[in-house]
Amino acid sequence: MPLAATGELVHAAAGARTAVAAFNVITLEHVEAVIAGAESVDAPVVLQVSENAVRFRYGRLLPLARAATAAAERASVPVALHLDHVQSDGLLRQATDAGFSSVMYDAARLSYEENLAATRSAVDWAHSQGIWIEAELGQVGGKNGAPPLDAHAPGARTDAAEARAFVADSGVDALAVAIGSSHAMTTRTAALDHGLLKRLTAALDVPLVLHGSSGLPDDELVAAVAGGIAKVNIGTALNLAMTGAIREFLTAHPEAVDSRKYLGEGREAMARTVARLIGVLRG
Repeated sequence: MPLAATGELVHAAAGARTAVAAFNVITLEHVEAVIAGAESVDAPVVLQVSENAVRFRYGRLLPLARAATAAAERASVPVALHLDHVQSDGLLRQATDAGFSSVMYDAARLSYEENLAATRSAVDWAHSQGIWIEAELGQVGGKNGAPPLDAHAPGARTDAAEARAFVADSGVDALAVAIGSSHAMTTRTAALDHGLLKRLTAALDVPLVLHGSSGLPDDELVAAVAGGIAKVNIGTALNLAMTGAIREFLTAHPEAVDSRKYLGEGREAMARTVARLIGVLRG
């Protein structure tokens, strides 16, 4: 089927009081696993390509984007493409030709005023191209000369009043909020500030996004969706599944040299992880 639009999937999930799962992909095996896992539970899904993943692919967006598009168009469930954590305006402007319907523009490293100005400029361009745009707001700097605090730094939290002003002034379509999760966690031990999530949900009229979700146990994910999160980003969980399966296979078969054997094990492990986590988000 044709590529789905991220914004439509997110708004449909928000209207149903659930969340769409968005998985970060690095290789074709990631892409195939995410789609296979989503198809196994008959659920829409978002494929995300981060700026870091583009850098890993020799700085070239199109090879992975074209492969993801081809796989998505042959899927039996709606699949959207999302360009994630973009800091480069040059990369941002490649989104349309590469088939992405949405972008997460990340200027959270800047002061509030610079963040807002950069995001507003990105929004203006994105909307002129029909692209849905997400931003992230953690704990901004500028107060008493303090620098911005990364949204995933320990203790970073999104202030509800500040978020309301940021959304209104920037025009973003969705906001990723800092409520206790953290990127790249390999243990599922994070705990969310559900009181803050409730205040953010009440204060904002755009869908809320949760980053760093691999570090959250199932009950925290369920509570996050119940509290108003409409898009859940997942990356490290796939890499843990893939690496674990490959390591187990090569330990059991040290003579193996055919990459299809161990990559196949990794792909199947990721597909199972995708299906399981989508099931958790559905409640």
